[in-house]
Amino acid sequence: MRFGPVATRDSAGLIAAHTVRAEGASLKKGRPIAEEEALRLAQSGIAEILAVRLDPGDVGEDEAAARLAAELAGEGLRPEPAFTGRCNLVAEAAGVFVVDSTGIDAVNAVDEAITVATLPAFRPVAAGEMVATVKIIPYAVAALPLGQALAAAIAPPMRLAPYRLKRIGVVSTLLPGLKSSTVAKTLRVLGERLAPAGAGIIAETRARHEAGAVADAIAGLVAEGAELIVVFGASAIADRRDVIPAGLEAAGGRVEQFGMPVDPGNLLLLGALGSVPVIGAPGCARSPKENGFDFVLHRLLAGLPVTRADIVRLGVGGLLTEIPLRGQPRSGRDTL
Repeated sequence: MRFGPVATRDSAGLIAAHTVRAEGASLKKGRPIAEEEALRLAQSGIAEILAVRLDPGDVGEDEAAARLAAELAGEGLRPEPAFTGRCNLVAEAAGVFVVDSTGIDAVNAVDEAITVATLPAFRPVAAGEMVATVKIIPYAVAALPLGQALAAAIAPPMRLAPYRLKRIGVVSTLLPGLKSSTVAKTLRVLGERLAPAGAGIIAETRARHEAGAVADAIAGLVAEGAELIVVFGASAIADRRDVIPAGLEAAGGRVEQFGMPVDPGNLLLLGALGSVPVIGAPGCARSPKENGFDFVLHRLLAGLPVTRADIVRLGVGGLLTEIPLRGQPRSGRDTL
C-alpha cells in the first residue's frame, strides 16, 4: 500500500486518505475516488490531495477485518458487518465471555496494522453485547501479515459460555440481632444478580447458625433440585472449621477453597455437595455493588469450573471499590 500526495486530476480510482470538501465537490475518507469527483475538486482549485494506492495482493481494510473476526469468533460469538476497517464481535446469548489472552497477544504481535481488543476475561455479558473488535489501522494490509494473523488465530481464542444453571437455593443462617429485613434485602439483591443470567431462587430456607442445621438445610435444597446453593451466614466465615464449612462437610460435601484475593470478597467459601456447587457468601454479597462474590457466581452459573488456581489468579484487578457500611472497612474505621 502506498500513501502520499497525488495530483487531484490523477486521483480517480484511488482511496481518499482524508475527507476533502470544496464548493460543489467532496471526498469521503476511506472511499474510492470517482473520476467526476476528482475532476470537480481539481476545478475548485484543489490541486493535490493525500490518497492511497493499493499494491497487488493488498487486502482492503473491511475485508481484512471481516476475515480475521470470523477466524477469532468461537462458539456463541457473531461478527457483525465490517465498516471503516472495523469488525465487532457480539454475544449471541447472555453468558460469560471466555478469552485466551495468549491467542489475542499472538494476533496483535503480527503487525502494527492489525489490532484486536476484547473485554476482560470472564466478564458477564448480555445477548447482543459487543465483546471484541478487530480494527485494521491503515486502509489495507498486505497479504503476508494478514495470513500470519489468521494462522495465529486458527484455534478461536474467544467464545461465549452461555448461562446454564437456573435453579438456585439459598440458606440464611440466623443469630439474635440479625434483622429479618436484612435477610429479605439480601434475597432481593441476590435475585437481581441472578436475573441477567435467567436464573432465580427456587427455594430459600433459614436455619440456626449451627453446623448441623446448615447441613440439613443444604441437603434439603439439593433434594429440592437446586443446581447451585448460596449460604449467607449471620456471622462471617472466619476459618475452614467455622460453622458453614463444617455444615457443608457434615452434609457430605467438600470445601474446595476458603478465602480469595479479591477485596471486598475475601471471606468467600467455595465447595460442593456432589455435583452441586456451594458458595459460602462473604458479607459484602449482601450489597448490590460488584464484589468477589460476583467473580465466582457468574462463572458457576455459566457452567465453568472454578478451581483454587482460578481464584489465585484473581489478585491482579482484585482490589475493588470499597462498599460503604461493611463491618470491616479497609480504612480500619468502623463505618456503622
